[in-house]
Amino acid sequence: MSSAESAVETIQREMTIFARRARASAGRMHPELSLVSYTLLGHLEERDGCRATDLAAHYALDKSTVSRQVAALERSGLIERRLDPEDHRVQVLHLTEAGREILAQVTRSRRAAFRERLADWPEDDLARFAAYLERYNAGADGADPD
Repeated sequence: MSSAESAVETIQREMTIFARRARASAGRMHPELSLVSYTLLGHLEERDGCRATDLAAHYALDKSTVSRQVAALERSGLIERRLDPEDHRVQVLHLTEAGREILAQVTRSRRAAFRERLADWPEDDLARFAAYLERYNAGADGADPD
């Protein structure tokens, strides 16, 4: 096996471990907020609202999957639907105040966990790691490599 093949194998294995840990830690950050829910709330905050079909397209998810997640977030009072002011046939999803509060709380907890985990890393390593992750994610087409 070449060193490049070995590196790709290591990356795949370590990213799988990272994803598993992220899903497991999401429940500890806020028991009622899954990693998927946290991600969707974050996207809605970044975009200041969007349609459910936009969420499905962005994350390469089936519309029915997004519909179930959206319904659960609505029932929890974390998001609400509003008519698009430009096209009243379209409903746009927005965070509620409760959604903003929970998202902010979980984001603070996640950042604190990352800071703790990376506390001993030299600043140069942190900058390189951040740049590599941005580069990797910039090449993503929405498809999950798992």
